[in-house]
Amino acid sequence: MIKIYSSESRFHTDLGWLNSRLSFPFGEHYDPENKNFGALRVFNDDIVAGNRGFGGHPHREMEIVTIVLSGQLKHEDSTGHVAVTGFGGIQRMSAGTGIIHSEVNPGDEEVKLLQLWFTPERKGLPPSYETSQYEPAKMRGALLPVVSKQSGPGIAHINQDLTIYLSDIEAGQTLRTHQPASRRIYVFVLEGEVLLSDEHRLNRRDSARITEVSELTITAQENARFMLIDLP
Repeated sequence: MIKIYSSESRFHTDLGWLNSRLSFPFGEHYDPENKNFGALRVFNDDIVAGNRGFGGHPHREMEIVTIVLSGQLKHEDSTGHVAVTGFGGIQRMSAGTGIIHSEVNPGDEEVKLLQLWFTPERKGLPPSYETSQYEPAKMRGALLPVVSKQSGPGIAHINQDLTIYLSDIEAGQTLRTHQPASRRIYVFVLEGEVLLSDEHRLNRRDSARITEVSELTITAQENARFMLIDLP
């Protein structure tokens, strides 16, 4: 089954310094019918104004992935990690038994980012943090893994049986994926327009939640950039 969610269906938060589109309920938003998609609990599409951000705040028992689309984001946490990440960078934090962190835009220009939360494979893990860097050129015409339980060079590790891929495909190009029908797939279009399995059209910032599908084709209707998450 392929279920499409338009960009307009997302929740919206505007605090002046923060403009956020939310694929799942977060903060003051509530929808008991849309709490998660498997292990995926939060998918926020954020714009943070220059020299603003989230001050120190706690997290527990969550795997948090931040993907910077443009600008810069500075991370600090209670384990002593400090890092500034730009485009091509991934921040992965395992909150585990408890961690306090802040996320701030250190520059004058706005930062655009995606932040995803996943439930961990098991609870009680020690908190941890890492940054990784992928090569955007390797996204062209391919599904490039950037976060995975099977980590490696340019791939951040996560404590859950999932993989996050990024891809750039040109108009008319098709990518195919194969996986057991018991897995879940989440597709999010960053730019452009794609067609899933020759039937379901996704425009910019639309998403799809896919279950019971063992083979999926993704065809660019125009030059497109998208994310695909393979989930348990």
